[in-house]
Amino acid sequence: MMKVIELIRVSTEAQASTERASVPAQRAVNRRTCAQYGLEIVKSIEITDVSGACVLLAPEMQQLVQAMRSADIHGVVAREFSRLMRPENFEDFALLQVFVDSKTVLYLPEGPLDLNSKTGRLMGTIRAAIAGMERTEILERIWTAKEEKRRRGDLAQSHIVLPFGVGHDPVRGFYYKPETERVREAFRQFLAGNHSYSQLSKLVGVTPRGMHLIMRNPIWTGWRVIDKKRDTSSAGRYAGINGRQADRRKIARAPEEVIRVKVIAEPLITEEEFQVVQRIMDLKQAKHWRTQADIEHRFTYNGFLTCSACGEPVHTAYARRDYYACRGRKTRHRCTTKYMGREKLESRLDSLFGAYLASPPFLQRCVGELKRRHDQDDTVAHVQRLTALAASLREKRTRVVDAFFEGIIHREERDSRLAAIDRDILAAQEALRRGSASGLIDLNALVRAFAPLIEWEYWSREQKRSVLATIVPNIRVADYQIEALGLSPTVFSNENTHGDRDSWLRRA
Repeated sequence: MMKVIELIRVSTEAQASTERASVPAQRAVNRRTCAQYGLEIVKSIEITDVSGACVLLAPEMQQLVQAMRSADIHGVVAREFSRLMRPENFEDFALLQVFVDSKTVLYLPEGPLDLNSKTGRLMGTIRAAIAGMERTEILERIWTAKEEKRRRGDLAQSHIVLPFGVGHDPVRGFYYKPETERVREAFRQFLAGNHSYSQLSKLVGVTPRGMHLIMRNPIWTGWRVIDKKRDTSSAGRYAGINGRQADRRKIARAPEEVIRVKVIAEPLITEEEFQVVQRIMDLKQAKHWRTQADIEHRFTYNGFLTCSACGEPVHTAYARRDYYACRGRKTRHRCTTKYMGREKLESRLDSLFGAYLASPPFLQRCVGELKRRHDQDDTVAHVQRLTALAASLREKRTRVVDAFFEGIIHREERDSRLAAIDRDILAAQEALRRGSASGLIDLNALVRAFAPLIEWEYWSREQKRSVLATIVPNIRVADYQIEALGLSPTVFSNENTHGDRDSWLRRA
C-alpha cells in the first residue's frame, strides 16, 4: 500500500469542538478515500484555527512540507481541495510548487490530482483559484449580512465589541449597565472643570487612554455611530502567531458608508452636553504643549535617564531654572539624589556620547554582535526568498499592466494595484539590501559611519533625539555622576517624564 499523509484543517476553534463534528467528518471521508485507492495513512496532521489564506504560516503545514520531501511518502489525502489552501494572493500558490518538487499526489474523494502532469497542473491551479474565490464570496456574504444588522440597530458581532458599560440582548436591544453611572459622573465632572483624564479614569476604573475613548463615543447620547470597518483586502490582514486567526486592520469608512442609528431611547447624557465635551476635548488637544509648533523644547535627554541610586526614572523640573530630578525624590521623597542642572548634566552627557559612540571598543562590540546574528541567521536562504519575492512582484506588476491594456480593469484600479505592488517591491528591495549588506560590515566601515558623532555636542536637539530614539540608551545617572550609557533592549517610555515646564514659547 502507498503511504500518504492525512491533512485535516478547520478555520476556527469552534469548528474543532466535539459539537460541530467537523474533524471526525473529515477523518471519515479520508478513510474512505484511502480504502478506495489502496492508501495507508502513516501520519495525520490536524490544523486548527487557521484560515485557508494563512496555511503557509502554520507550523503544522511546514511539518507537512518537510514530510512530503521524504521518498517514502507518495501523497497527501484531504477531504476537499479547500482544506489544503484558499489562496488570497499569488504568493500562496507556492504551496503547489512543493507538490511538484516532491512529486507528491493529492488524493481527494473525487480522485487523485497529480500536479506533475499537464492536466494536473492546470486543474490544480484552477481548483486553487476557485477555492480562493469561494473564500472571497463567503466573506462578502457574511459582511453583507452583518452590515444589514448594523443598519437595523442590531449587534452584528459578539459582545466583545460593545463599549464599556453597554450591554445587548435580543429582547432589550442595547442598554446601559449600572456602571455607566460612573461614566455619567465623569461627564459631569468634566463639564464642571475637571479635565484630567488620569483622575477621571480612576473614577470609572479604566486607563487614561480608555477614558479618552469613552468620552468620544456618541453611544452615551443613545446613538451608535460606526465610522470604521475592517480592511478586507489582503493588505489589511494581520499575520497571527503561527498563522492562527487574527483581526484585520481598521480603516475609515467612506462618508456614504458611515452608519448612524438610534439604539437607546433614553440617553445617558444630552446631545448638547456631549457636543460641549467634544469641543472642550478638541480645544484641550489643540492647546496641548506637545502639539504646538511655536513651543521650543529645551531638554535633550528626557525620557532616557534613570537614577542610578534608586532605579526610578529621572523627570524634568523647573525651579527658577531647568533641572533633571529623580522621581524618587521629586514625587515620592525617598531618594537623596540632588536636582541636576540641565546645562551642566547635558554638557557632560554630550561629551561622553561623542566619545563613547565613536570609540573603537564600542564599535568592535557592534561588529561582534552583527557577526553573531549573521552566523545564527540563515542569510543565504533569506536573500533567496527576498529575491524570489521581488521577481514575483515584478511579474505581478506586468500582469496588472497587461490586464489594463486588454480592458479587463480600469485606469483607477490599475493605479491602485500598481501603487500597492510598487510599495511591496521597494520594501523587498530594501530588505534585500539590508540582508545582503549585513555580512559585509567591518570595523573600518563602522568607524567611518560613526565618525560624525564626535561632534555630538554641536548637534541640534532634534538631531540628538533622533539618534537617541533609535539606539534607546539606558543612561544611569545620579548627582551628575554618569554610571552607564548602556544600550538597553528595554524601551524606556517618555510618558510621565514631563515635570513642571521643560518648554517655552519661541522668542520672536
